[in-house]
Parts: sequence; C-alpha cells; structure tokens
Amino acid sequence: MVVYGIWTFCAAILAFVISAVVGRFLIPYLHKLNFGQTILEIGPSWHKEKQGTPVMGGIMFIIAITFVTIVSTVVYILTGSEFINTYRADISSEVVYIFAGLGLALANGIIGFVDDYTKVVKKRNLGLTAPQKLVFQFASAAAYLAILGFSGCGTETIIPFVGKVDLGFFYYIISAVVIVGIVNAVNLTDGVDGLDGSITFFVAVAVMLISSSLYCLGLTAFSAAVAGACLGFLVWNFHPAKVFMGDTGSLFLGGVVCALVFATKMPILLLPLGIVYLCEMFSVILQVGYFKLTHGKRLFKMSPIHHHFEMCGWSEVKIVAVFSAVTALFGAISFLLVIFGVKVPVY
Repeated sequence: MVVYGIWTFCAAILAFVISAVVGRFLIPYLHKLNFGQTILEIGPSWHKEKQGTPVMGGIMFIIAITFVTIVSTVVYILTGSEFINTYRADISSEVVYIFAGLGLALANGIIGFVDDYTKVVKKRNLGLTAPQKLVFQFASAAAYLAILGFSGCGTETIIPFVGKVDLGFFYYIISAVVIVGIVNAVNLTDGVDGLDGSITFFVAVAVMLISSSLYCLGLTAFSAAVAGACLGFLVWNFHPAKVFMGDTGSLFLGGVVCALVFATKMPILLLPLGIVYLCEMFSVILQVGYFKLTHGKRLFKMSPIHHHFEMCGWSEVKIVAVFSAVTALFGAISFLLVIFGVKVPVY
C-alpha cells in the first residue's frame, strides 16, 4: 500500500507539472491565434477588462489528465496481480470505468472545443445552440453507459447506510440525465477566475480519499491526476486569470466529475460532492422561472449564483475561497458517509 501511495502522489505531481508546463507554451500560442474571450454585455461590467483573455486553456489539463491516467492505469493493469490477490478478486470492472469515464470526459471536451472554436471564429459569445449541445451530450452519455453495460458492469448502485440497489433499465435513463445535468452544472460554474478549477480540485481530492478507502487504486490515481492537473491549470487561471478554460475545459471537467463518482458505484455522492455545481445550476433555473412567473422580477441580482455574490460586493478571490471551503466540507462529509455507511464490496 505504501508503494501505491507513492504512485498516487507521483500521478498528482506529474499531472501538475504537465498541466503547468503546457500552459507556459499554450497561452502565447492562443494569443498568437487571437483566440480571445468575448465578454457578454449582460455580465458584470467589471468583467469587460477580461476581454481578449485567451480561451481553450482547458487543453492544458486535458493533456495532463489523459496522459497520466492512461499511463497509471496501464501500470495498474500490469502490476496489479499482487493487489488483486490481497484485497480484491478482480480489477477489470474498475479499469472499464476508468477508460470509459476518460472517454466520456474527452467527448464532452470535444463538444466544448467545437463550441469555443465557433465563438472565437465568429468573434461573438455564441457557439453551439443549446439543443445541439444537449444532443451531443446525451449521445456521449449514452455511449459511456453502453460501454459499461456491454462490459457487464451491471445496473447496481450503492447507497451509503442502505447497500446495493439494482435499478434495472431505469439505471441507464436516470444516469444519462444525471450525467448531462452535472456536465452542464460544471460548465455554469466557470465564470469567476479560478472557481471551476478549484471546486473540481476538491471534488477530485475527496474521490481520491474515498476510492483509496475502497481499495480502488486505479481510480485513486485517476483522481490524483485530476487534482494535480487542476492545480497546474490554476497557476495560470487564478485571479487575475491569464487564460480561461473555456467550454473545452469546463465540459471536460463535467465529464471527469461524473466519471470519478460513477466509478465509485455511488453516483448519489454527486449530491454532496457537487453541491456547488448544483447550486450554480439551480440558481439559473430558479432565476429564469421566477423571472417568467413575475414578468420581469429577479430572485437573484444575477445568475449563476457566483455572479450574485459578485454583485453583492464579494471579490473573485473570496468567492473562490468560500465556494471551495463548502466543497471541501461536503467532500469530508462524503468521505465519512462512505467510511461508516458502506459495508459491501464495491467491485
């Protein structure tokens, strides 16, 4: 276990270094291509100073996470025999979850890339239409779930303090809706320098601790890679940001969050772990609904909710710190739920 602990640490460090170093070369290249952000007129007025900041910066952590995850998982497959005999009967299902999840994240990253590219080329803050995004996102979710299904991963989910629950065919329907919802919720969270990367860092750390306690060491390394890569990106994205992740990055991170949590076989943990993402998403839904019902009145000063706090006078750094602290707290709660509430083998 000590060896696997060192391996996990190395995965995090390697992902951090790759992400940060890629940024050193990517940002000037994006400047050269004039791939700058166009700021919406309806956004906070002080965001206008961010006009022209390069987008698609998510490429740096996409490269880092993809490379480190593939390498660490292959090593896990080749050296996992001793681990299998000691703690578990098999690691094949875990490996399927990891590679299928990475594919889900990359598919959403491609959707985001197309969206960002459309915005940059047309020089306006409009990319793919909402229906187009949803069609592609549901297609990627369906492909991910189909791979799991054909690989024999089953339709069981684990609920802490309850045990295993088999949802049958409804597992696929519910999961597809949850995946698309979380992907878009993570996308909505990207609106303040360093926010999305910081929140996802704490989610990844929580899953890393949870998967380690479940002896899912391939998933532990995957989570460590995500955490390290997010920190590497924050070197360039923390306020004042020198680059934005764009939809390329935020949709990829949405897919990664789903991949990590689904691989624990406890997607219900998305409720506490994704508390900030969900608040961001529901603040938009409530704002739009309230606006229509009251014919023009607003429930929040601006949505998503991070903009409401900006309008209340909070600095971007304070928003990131508070939202990250909330995520860390709920990450700790999630870890305790698993430690005390899961008494069945995950794999």
